[in-house]
This record gives sequence, structure tokens and C-alpha cells, in this order.
Amino acid sequence: MDNNDLRLILNTNAALVVIETYDEARTIDLLKAEFADLGLPAWRWSVSEGLGPLGFGLELAHPEQYSDPLVALRYIKEYRARGAFVLCDIHPFLDEAKVVRMLKDVALNYSQCPQRVVLVSHALKLPPELARYAVSTEISLPNDEEILALVREQARTWAEENGQSRIKTDNQTLQKLVSNLRGLTHRDVKRLAYGAIADDGAITESDLPEITRAKFNLMDMEGVLHFEYSTAHLKEVAGLNRLKSWLDDRAHAMHSSASTNPLDPPKGVLLFGVQGGGKSLAAKAIAGVWGLPLLRLDMAALFNKFIGETERNLREALKLADLMSPCVLWLDEIEKGMAQGNDDSGTPKRLLGTLLTWMAERKSRVFMVATSNDISQLPPELMRKGRFDEIFFVDLPDESVRESIFNIHLHKRSLNIADFNLPMLAVMTEGYTGAEIEQAIVSATYTAAARQSPVNDTLLRDAIRQTQPLSVVMAEKIQALRAWAEERAVRAN
Repeated sequence: MDNNDLRLILNTNAALVVIETYDEARTIDLLKAEFADLGLPAWRWSVSEGLGPLGFGLELAHPEQYSDPLVALRYIKEYRARGAFVLCDIHPFLDEAKVVRMLKDVALNYSQCPQRVVLVSHALKLPPELARYAVSTEISLPNDEEILALVREQARTWAEENGQSRIKTDNQTLQKLVSNLRGLTHRDVKRLAYGAIADDGAITESDLPEITRAKFNLMDMEGVLHFEYSTAHLKEVAGLNRLKSWLDDRAHAMHSSASTNPLDPPKGVLLFGVQGGGKSLAAKAIAGVWGLPLLRLDMAALFNKFIGETERNLREALKLADLMSPCVLWLDEIEKGMAQGNDDSGTPKRLLGTLLTWMAERKSRVFMVATSNDISQLPPELMRKGRFDEIFFVDLPDESVRESIFNIHLHKRSLNIADFNLPMLAVMTEGYTGAEIEQAIVSATYTAAARQSPVNDTLLRDAIRQTQPLSVVMAEKIQALRAWAEERAVRAN
């Protein structure tokens, strides 16, 4: 909401105006300016300072005496002249019957005493008996031009404080910084921009990951949405050559804005297959190779015992993903939240509806990677063409890919590749997943440490022989997955 929208809302006949924002200081400044233009004396109430003038208004002798919300509301109710009252800390008291009744009295008296009562909070849900008298809105976040102006303002401030003529940066990095600061309030943009400059007097590529992490922390989702600090590179993923080629073809479209590239940004992919086959690593690699932040949505953590809270959790998580764009949103084990079953609560269906609506309407550059171990549990509405750009089946690695997996994991542990017969190890591990191969290497390192000897080919072979792969334990299920994927999905390998 900009100044014009705020003016329109203040000129409505709504008895109460609710503004949800984390940027209280800017909101107060906007309201102060609007009330001055309207010629309204105005007051601001807070639980710490009581009732004091906002702009021009009657100076109360002892404003702290009005810190009790009931005392302040009684004063507002009995005030007979035109005026405006901004209540900043009322949300903790909205479960008290007397406070709710007093606010309702003020609303009911609006036709006789048209007071402008504005409730400001980071989150404020009015009781039903008050909601019908109120109009709710949000303060608009800065657009790209405003963000750029704020960054330049902070750059000038730092330069003046440190006796510099200007800071070091380049236009490409500056544009990336602006992109990373989208979705933040004016105050937070200023703070993070100044912090990026103050550490070394420059805005460089190295500042961007820290900005992204700080931005995510400001929008904490309390365990539902996680910022993945460690991403991977495609060279760390053995095989999946078709998926890699598909991603390479779309990298430019993901990074380019609509004004510079007419191509639609890619929507996302669904990866399904055998557990331990590399789906999670592939999700991390997509973010790593595209240089985008990776957000992981924990499907199990979405669920809440209170009706409606689960869907709200998902809506808030998707809203945050939009604010973090461009980014990769990873829905890990999506079947845990969207599975078809006998859930009497109807929560999975409501979750599915919320997700499908977002997938259809989103304009942001959020690339969704959904991973699933059991695609048969997913509803057909999610699987139809157009929901995802492509559905990839991640099968068990073939012999050449298994050799590459050994190479990657031995090298990661600083083991000499020449000490191992990789072709023979690849043959021995037919039917093994990448995770099972890695675990065999880990087991061999433990055994070597216990014997105080180096890891060698013999220890690794022994560890492989002691492993019973999923391809044997769950042979029927894997065969069913392959049969389903034969005509319905693209092989990632």
C-alpha cells in the first residue's frame, strides 16, 4: 500500500483500520503525514509510553497514565472532537473481553464521533465481533527503484562517515543486491545494505550470500521453511545427464528478468525414484549451479493440530518463497503432505488446493523441485501436464555412474583413487544406490581407523559384501516404480 492507498482507506467509513507491518516507524511517519494533510489532530498509543501527540494534538499532562489499554480506550470513546488515534501495542490485549467491548463501543459510536482509530502490529487478527467494523491493509514494500535509491543513500552515508568519495561496486553486483533485498521493509533494506558496505567499503559478490541468509532470518518460518546453507554443484552429482542437460538449457531463462528475456521462467521439476538415488543431492545441485538460494519446505512440519493452521503455514511458506525469489524451493518428500488416503480431516486436500493455486498464479521466479519416494501416493491433480515442466525418474545408477560415485566419495575423503580398483567395485555394487555406496565407504573408513590401518580395496569390498541393497530388499517396489515411469516420465540418468 502506498500513500494514495492509505489516504483512500483513511477516507472510508470504516470505524477501525488495521495495518499489519514490521516497519512500524515508517508506518507512523506515513500516518502522521496523512493526518496532517487531513487536518486531523492525532495521538499515538503504546503500552510503554501511553497516549501522546502524533504531529499536532492535545498534549496530555501525564501520558504514561494512559498506558493501560482500557484507560486509553475510555479516553478515545469519550473524546468528542475530530481526531485520529494510532494504537501500536493493542494486539496482546485482544483476548480480553473488556478491551474488545471498548473497541466495539468506539466502532459503534463512529456515526456520532467519527474517530480514526488505526491498529498497527506485525500480525493482528481481530475477533469476529470487531472484524466487521474494520478494514485491513499492509504497508507496501519498496520496489526495485526504491531499493536502489536506499542502497545508494546508505553508500553515501558510509562514504561521508569514512571520508571516502564513493564505494567500490559494479552495476551487475548492484543489481543482484537489489534483487536479494526484495521483500524487505525500508528499514531492513537500509540496515542490510549498510552492513554489506561497512565490512570492506564495497559491495561485492561475497556480500550476497550473507544478505540472503540475513533476509531469510528476518522472515523466519519457525521450522516450516529452512534455508539450506550448503548447496552442491553438478560435478558432485554422478549421472543424471539428461537432467543436467535440461537444467543447462534453462539457466538463462531463470536468471533473466521479463524485460530482458521474453522466455517464461521455468516452473519446476518433480523427481521421483529409489530412496538414496540422489534426488536430494540433485535439488541442492540445481540451486548450486544456478547460484540461487535454496529453501527446503518440510512437509511433515506443516501439520498443526488446529484447524486452518496447516494451510496457513503453507501459505506463509509460499509467500516467503515469493519474497525470496529468484530461488529454488525444494519440497522434500512431497507425498507426506499431499498423499491420497483416508484422512478424515480433509487437510491434505486443502493443502493440495493451496499449493495448486499458488503454482497456477505465481509470477515470481521460484523454481520448485519436488522429490518423492512413492509417486503412487500423489494425487493426479498434481501430476497433470503443466504443473511441473517435467517429471524425472531417478533410477538405480548403472555401472559407469557407480564408478563415478566411488570416485567422488573417495576423493571427498582425500583417499588415493589409485589404491582402489574402481571398475571392479562398480561391478560388485550392481543394484546399489549412491547412498549405499557412500555408506560402504564410510564403513570401511571406520574399520580402518579401528585397525589403525589405511583404507584399502579389501576393506571396501568387505563393507560392500555386508550391505544388503534396497534393490534386493524392495525388489517388487522398485520394479513397480520402473514400470510406472516407462511411459509417464523422463529418465534422469
